[in-house]
Amino acid sequence: MASLRLNSGESCLLFLFLSAFVAEIGTCLGSKVHVVYMGSVRTEDPDESVRRDHQMLASVHSGSMEEAQASHLYSYRHGFRGFAAKITDQQASEIAKMPGVVSVFPNTKRKLHTTHSWDFMGLVGEETMEIPGYSTKNQVNVIVGFIDTGIWPESPSFSDEGMPPVPTKWKGQCQSGEAFNISSCNKKLIGARFYLSGYEAEEDMTSKVTFRSPRDSSGHGSHTASIAVGRYVQNMNYNGLAAGGARGGAPMARVAVYKTCWDSGCYDVDLLAAFDDAIKDGVNILSLSLGPDAPQGDYFNDAISIGSYHATSHGILVVASAGNEGNVASATNLAPWMITVAASSMDRDIISDIMLQNGANFTGASLSVFEMNTSARIMPASEAYAGYFTPYQSSFCLESSLSRAKAKGKILVCQHSGSYTESKLEKSVIVKEAGGVGMILIDDADKDVAIPFVIPSAIIGKGTGRKILSYINSTRKPMSRIFSAKTVWGGHPAPRIAAFSSKGPNYITPEILKPDVAAPGLNILAAWSPAVAKMKFNILSGTSMSCPHVTGIATLIKAVHPTWSPSAIKSAIMTTATMLDKKRKPITVDPDGRRGSPFDFGSGFVNPTRVLNPGLVYDVQPDDYKAFLCSIGYDEKKLRLLTRDNSTCDPRPASATELNYPSIVVPHLKDEISVTRTVMNVGEPRSAYEAMVSHPRGINVTIVPRRLVFERYGQKISFTVKFKVDAPMQGYTFGFLAWRSKKKLVMSPLVVRRASSSSNVGLI
Repeated sequence: MASLRLNSGESCLLFLFLSAFVAEIGTCLGSKVHVVYMGSVRTEDPDESVRRDHQMLASVHSGSMEEAQASHLYSYRHGFRGFAAKITDQQASEIAKMPGVVSVFPNTKRKLHTTHSWDFMGLVGEETMEIPGYSTKNQVNVIVGFIDTGIWPESPSFSDEGMPPVPTKWKGQCQSGEAFNISSCNKKLIGARFYLSGYEAEEDMTSKVTFRSPRDSSGHGSHTASIAVGRYVQNMNYNGLAAGGARGGAPMARVAVYKTCWDSGCYDVDLLAAFDDAIKDGVNILSLSLGPDAPQGDYFNDAISIGSYHATSHGILVVASAGNEGNVASATNLAPWMITVAASSMDRDIISDIMLQNGANFTGASLSVFEMNTSARIMPASEAYAGYFTPYQSSFCLESSLSRAKAKGKILVCQHSGSYTESKLEKSVIVKEAGGVGMILIDDADKDVAIPFVIPSAIIGKGTGRKILSYINSTRKPMSRIFSAKTVWGGHPAPRIAAFSSKGPNYITPEILKPDVAAPGLNILAAWSPAVAKMKFNILSGTSMSCPHVTGIATLIKAVHPTWSPSAIKSAIMTTATMLDKKRKPITVDPDGRRGSPFDFGSGFVNPTRVLNPGLVYDVQPDDYKAFLCSIGYDEKKLRLLTRDNSTCDPRPASATELNYPSIVVPHLKDEISVTRTVMNVGEPRSAYEAMVSHPRGINVTIVPRRLVFERYGQKISFTVKFKVDAPMQGYTFGFLAWRSKKKLVMSPLVVRRASSSSNVGLI
């Protein structure tokens, strides 16, 4: 066998070559996609912005412009400045120290937060969605952008029949791609883009078929867009369930989609590119049914907070979902410049009947259209354990945990662990594969979320579960039968806050109440992508569904009041919301039916019949947000990086509580504090309002002045709210301030906690 011999000089050269090769491989393997955020956009040619980005990257690539260009993914140059690139942590650290850089952060993945609902909220009609006394026909000039999974353009929800030409102000485009071309857009769907760079840099795109285009392969984007602005569709239904005519809140508004979300989620660099384009394209409202994991990070290390900040600065209202984690302080999308939406029920439930042989009858949530023709033996899944699985493990109906010999022909009672990622649908598949003919799933947290099980099944709470298990344990041969799902009306108080809906207080800035409002998000029927199970419509639950309800309402307000600022629209939605259900009783929260608080629903459940004439609004200008940033610790240097102007911070910045927000939170009250708010008259030119206060327990609230008298439209008047500790208290307590005229009621929640209170929320 021949051998290779090198002299000392050749060995040295080989060593240097291998060292350089290994170093290059190490750099490649250590590179990750990062966002370099550089604040507001300057008056600079967009091509010059790209050149500067390449220069910055070259400086950390040993001067190599070729490597700089290869690492570069996006330049953000329309609504704000920055870029995305694949760099090492060391290179990211170097760039973070460069002049003009606000923040550098990794390309984090965000999660999606995933009909009759408009009738339930009081809007009637097929296409116009008119509100008595107001014309909303101008919605044809309102452009709503959806940052989501794309759209199924052939859905009847996005038909352009009878719509006028596209508004001349529109500057966007219809981007062609796989199974999607320019003709896929129309006078309803006027724009469509897709963003892959951030996703491809992090994930294997070959793992699952997805359209490399704006076409929706998951259904989520089509669903959310149709809830907000879908056209009227006759006899929309899911396998015969929830049947009836359905439409969005503003069915004549225009749609622009920005597909940033793929099979596993949505990446920051793609989200920021979508925000940047949407600002340039000329959208009026942006809707995002997605968000970060809780707890959320600092505002300017978070893509959605950054994008929404600059969108708001350009007059675009951003509506976002609160999240589906359901725990205290789990709400996300917390920035005060966006409106954050919690999820509630409606007065419609989709259920299956469960009949026991002893004559007892129960109901559980289900979308299963399968039905048992006869009764069958019922048993706890723990008794069907198989192999190395314990009875406890098998009680959760885990994969391979059930014995076919024991489960065949039986109805199994399974447990749900409460994990958000655990598939309830998969449990029915596992039971079916084990020979089971039915499943009863005990899940107290989300017992009202209907699931399309593959066998006759129903979800019940722990209370019902105990009764059924008691019957099984006390009966020699327990039998049961599960019927197919059906639609029922008015069976429970409504609205109720869904158990999965993420709650306050605000993890980053407790002085800002989040969520802002609640809207229907439980078992919502809307358009779907036939790429998934060949269905045109589907029923989903989540704050992903509640968010576009508020987007639709905001679109109607924009149609009637096109000059209103994003904060004025937001104020109108918040101050007209209600804390009472349809029976005029306090809104409750699933699963235990406790009385809700502003940490559950913000200002309350939205009321679209009142939003067009709120009487007064709490307006916020860009300078107010700058003062807010100063109040939470941003110094003048960092503020100017953000704004690219000569903004200054007051030497003694006010508390974040002083932001002119439609709700008031005092999270650290020592003895007393005075908070100022300013309202603008958008109702009758000559009008007067009297203050009404429901005092938080243990707190005395004084309003000065107690009467506001307006002489003209647009007039602003400031007032002071003084909070003083009046009695011992623990945790947060709640009340409200209402400005009342002869015809109007302008509501604001009051949330207070003594500084000495323990860190737990202590809802009272």
